[in-house]
Amino acid sequence: MRVLVTGASGMLGRAAATALARRGDEVTVLQRRSAGLPFREVLGDVADDGAVARAVAGQDAVLHLAAKVDVTGRWAEYERANVAGTRTVLDACRRAGVGRLVHVSSPSVAHGGSALVGAGAGPADPARARGHYSRSKAVAELVALAADSASLAVLAVRPHLVWGPGDTQLVARIVDRARSGRLPLIGSGAALIDTTYVDNAADALVAAVDACGPVHGEALVVSNGEPRPVAEVIARLCRAAGVPVPTRHVPFPLAWAAGAVVEGVWAATRRRDTPPLTRFLAEQLATAHWFDQRRTRAALGWSPRVPLDEGFARLASAS
Repeated sequence: MRVLVTGASGMLGRAAATALARRGDEVTVLQRRSAGLPFREVLGDVADDGAVARAVAGQDAVLHLAAKVDVTGRWAEYERANVAGTRTVLDACRRAGVGRLVHVSSPSVAHGGSALVGAGAGPADPARARGHYSRSKAVAELVALAADSASLAVLAVRPHLVWGPGDTQLVARIVDRARSGRLPLIGSGAALIDTTYVDNAADALVAAVDACGPVHGEALVVSNGEPRPVAEVIARLCRAAGVPVPTRHVPFPLAWAAGAVVEGVWAATRRRDTPPLTRFLAEQLATAHWFDQRRTRAALGWSPRVPLDEGFARLASAS
């Protein structure tokens, strides 16, 4: 197939584009700056009609990952990249006659802060989603699924906490804070969480490109399906990177209150660096969030090929 991947400069987008090409698909990538990938590359903003139209022309399918992923910044920035960008991609797909679109979303679109234990993919809820990123992704997913039709099949996939070698989001932030002694455990550290090794997430997105059509108009959560205590996940990531494992615990109510204060300071001073703590991060580290994978695996004909333990070993080898 001819497949466009938006946002291929990120770890997951790069892995998915590479996996598609490896199996013989003709891959085009769209991002603002060159990612140095050996594919046809269109440079431009995902909300730019002209750039997106050039990238979408002649494609059989689109894998849409491009998004603003952060915890700081103005709502307008998230709205442009995540909501307007998704609308632009959808419009281009309809004009070019593309038959299938896989929209990469996030489990945070349906997370209001309470524990998720063996949960399915609940409906995206912008009103309850925490923070500009989650809220904008919730709106974008609703926009994408509303475009599902007989001529354009749309499938939303929500990879959960993707990590692996080269990760500049989850792994890099945990490692940096652990190295400087600024990574406490929130609460007991016993809450069970799902994560996803990057190769498994990329395989799931490739499977979604294939399944999209017969499977459409719904959201699917992707994870390794191996819930582990959050303290264990953090410890394994730290050991793999050779940094100290955190042992200090901060009670959740205190962490949540501190996150609220930090958010206020960052907003008032318009700081653009990553804050050390937010309310959403405190909730993520203190509450369970793991997902029932039966529908995802049946719908995509996919299952993870890299167990978490092997993933941690690969991360250690690459560090």
